Amino acid sequence: MIRGRYRWLVLFAAMAVVAGLCPAAAEPAPPAETASPQRVVSFNICADQLAVALADPGQIAALSPYAADPALSAVAEEARRFRSIGWHAESTIPLQPDLVLVGPRDRSATQRLLRGLGFRVVELDFVNSIAAAREQIVQVAALLGHPERGEALLARLEAAQRRLAAAARPRATTALLVERSGYTEGPASLAAGLIAEAGLRPPPGAPGGMGGYVALESLVMMRPDLLVLHNIVDTPHDQGSVYLTHPALKELYPRSRRIVLPVRYTLCGGPGLIAGLDHLANELARVATGN
Repeated sequence: MIRGRYRWLVLFAAMAVVAGLCPAAAEPAPPAETASPQRVVSFNICADQLAVALADPGQIAALSPYAADPALSAVAEEARRFRSIGWHAESTIPLQPDLVLVGPRDRSATQRLLRGLGFRVVELDFVNSIAAAREQIVQVAALLGHPERGEALLARLEAAQRRLAAAARPRATTALLVERSGYTEGPASLAAGLIAEAGLRPPPGAPGGMGGYVALESLVMMRPDLLVLHNIVDTPHDQGSVYLTHPALKELYPRSRRIVLPVRYTLCGGPGLIAGLDHLANELARVATGN
């Protein structure tokens, strides 16, 4: 802890010296409200994806380390062409960004330091519904100076919703997303919003809010029509996966009653949400045929 504090004291001192020698470099003037940012840095996986979808490539100075992770990002392939940055001020300041995008829980100390040095830091909220995702697309498109691209992305989202509504459907009305150790996504989560868009609701007795843990016995009693998983686990490889491979679940929920919804589609709005809706349409069509 002492070493950590000393590190930040050294950084503050260095920035103070830089500010005295070259104030323009250490304390950039905030951009005009009408000017589009030209050096955008993102610290957040959701901001990464919106920046890739809405900004000019030349506007993006760097993205978070998660941007190119295919398990978490729906734009991993596109994100690989951009610089990856660490979550600390030392790697951000030399880039002289005119906009830094962060999430609500992204390194508050780094945010305070960057704001204190005059950098423009904008926090993007978590989204837990398609309606909130739509609002955020409009917000970020305007922030990046491309409102027309926001409208185009919204049109793609609406088209994906229509495709899901038209997809073949199994005889099912209830579904529950169950993760390792029995954690279930609640109705206030974006994952539940995707599932609801597919015309499926949680079974009676399922946790409310953002979700919670459900004992295996309770899940068997709830008996949703479909089980939704982030990935198929056939054999247990650790304590968390034992729940998902229990013989009772295997018997009640063969592959024909399981829907896979990868986590990269349930974390953020934007392009991941569009891909998630199309993925669900394909999964519903598969289950409808008994496969």
